[in-house]
Amino acid sequence: MDLHLEDKVVIVTGASGGIGLATAELLSAEGAVVVGVARQPVESGLGKEGSAIAADLTDAASAPRVVETVMERYGRIDGLVNNAGGLHLRDGFLSITEEQWLDIFQLNFHAARRMSKAALPALLEGDGGSMVHVGSESARLASIFNPDYAAAKLALLSLSKSLATEFTPRGVRSNVVVPGMTRTGLFERPGAFGDQIAAALGTDVDGAIDQILTSHRPSLTRRIAESEEIARVIAYLISPLSGQVAGAEWIIDGGALPQI
Repeated sequence: MDLHLEDKVVIVTGASGGIGLATAELLSAEGAVVVGVARQPVESGLGKEGSAIAADLTDAASAPRVVETVMERYGRIDGLVNNAGGLHLRDGFLSITEEQWLDIFQLNFHAARRMSKAALPALLEGDGGSMVHVGSESARLASIFNPDYAAAKLALLSLSKSLATEFTPRGVRSNVVVPGMTRTGLFERPGAFGDQIAAALGTDVDGAIDQILTSHRPSLTRRIAESEEIARVIAYLISPLSGQVAGAEWIIDGGALPQI
């Protein structure tokens, strides 16, 4: 399918792996010029014209530097994918320290807020731009394991709707993609989310997945998503084919979120 992204310059944060890498690969395949931003080296997915920028987006100075670099290299920005994020399982609300609260919001909310603010002037100068923010089903499914992460992702949803309200009439749309459990490096690395949730539930990783999909957050599809499935929705929302979609929340969780 032609998404009409030829030569469009799109920034993808958290592009070194998982959903970010899958999104960069798909956008590049569709002809976009992808700038991958990550703390770790972005070693693939950028195509012939794309490039990488090393940045820690929890540093307030990083977002303006990233945008300045992109403008120096390409002279325009047509899309922004705020994908960078992460979480650590908690033992409950009382166990979360002040530093942990601030760190989670820096990575999962303020990084996207700063990138949006830095990129908006360039997006507004273009022919019509799009911002897509990667949220989480945790924002609407309460859990004792990640109240800090859930709160940050809910704030991101609110931010996206505010941005859509202000800037869609000026040509820049904002939408949120809400994945459920997804097979990424964040999930599969030793000691990462997969091992953490397995320990919390007293089983192995496969057993934990089965418990979540059948009892904790029952999924109609009975499986976790692949990164490429999330990337396809992100790419569509970045593309001009979704020009009538603004301020929306696209849930990709296999039917686990029980809301009307």
